[in-house]
Amino acid sequence: MVLATGTASSSFEDKLFPQKYTLQSKGRLIIWEKPQIMGILNTTPDSFYDKSRVALEKDSLLTKAEKMLQEGATILDVGGYSSRSGAAEVTEEEEIRRTADAISWISESFPEALISIDTFRAKVAKTGVDAGAHLVNDISAGSLDEQMLETVGKLKVPYIAMHMKGNPQNMQKQTEYSDIIPEILNYFAKKLDFISEFGIKDVIIDPGFGFAKTLEQNYQILKNLDYFHLLGLPILAGLSRKSMIYKLLEIDPKDALNGTTALNMVALLKGAKILRVHDVKEAKETLELYKQLYA
Repeated sequence: MVLATGTASSSFEDKLFPQKYTLQSKGRLIIWEKPQIMGILNTTPDSFYDKSRVALEKDSLLTKAEKMLQEGATILDVGGYSSRSGAAEVTEEEEIRRTADAISWISESFPEALISIDTFRAKVAKTGVDAGAHLVNDISAGSLDEQMLETVGKLKVPYIAMHMKGNPQNMQKQTEYSDIIPEILNYFAKKLDFISEFGIKDVIIDPGFGFAKTLEQNYQILKNLDYFHLLGLPILAGLSRKSMIYKLLEIDPKDALNGTTALNMVALLKGAKILRVHDVKEAKETLELYKQLYA
C-alpha cells in the first residue's frame, strides 16, 4: 500500500458532516462524533514541562486526574518514560512501577474515564492494560519493541501509532526527508498493513510533532495535516508546549500556552480528532469555540 499526496479528503463538506469514529476496547464500545481531549499525566521526573509531572502518590495523582476530567478530558494518558530528546534511560521495571499503580488508581476511582498507557514497550503496555488502561499510545508504532504489535493484538485495545525515526536519544539527528508529507504518509501506509496482520482493528495515527523533525518541518506537517485523512483514520495532534512553539517565539515551555492554543485550533480546523495536552481547560475552551463554528 503506497500513498501519494493529492487533493486531501478534508473539506468544508467534511466539517458539515463529520465522520463518526467507533472504537472497541476490551468489549467497551467507544463512539466519537466530535474531537476529544487527552490530558497528559507524566509520572516521571524527567518530562520537558515540569508542571505536567505528577508524584507517584495516590492522593495527588487522583486530584490531578479528577481536575483534568472535570475540565473536559475524556482520555488520560499515563506515561512513565520521558520521550524528550536526551532524556534519561528508564528500565522496564521502573517504567512499570511508575505507571501500573497510577492506572489502577485512576481506573478504580473514575471507571468511566478512558486511560491510555504511553509506552513503546510491550510488557509495560500489557501491564498497563491489565491495570485498567483502554488504549496503548506508542511513539514508535512498534519499531522499538518487536513484541508490541502482537501484544496489542492480543489485548484487543485501540492503538495509537506515532511517526518517529530512530529513538528518543537520537531522533533529532534523523531529520532528513526528500519530501516529508508523502514520506510520512507512506510510512503509515506500510505500518498499517503490518499492524493489521496482528489483528489490531482500531488505530489512531499521530504524525509525531517534535519527533525527528526540525522546527520548519513541524509547521509543514501542521499546514498539511488534512492530507493525513487519506489514511481514513482518526488523527491525534500532540502540540502542547512543544519546542516548535517556544523556540519560534523565543520563550520557555511554561510560557507556551498561548501558542499551544493557537496551534490546537489550527489542528482542529485541519481535522484532528484528539488533542493531547497539558492544559485541559484551555484545550476544552478551544474545542467549544471550534464546535460553535462547525457543529
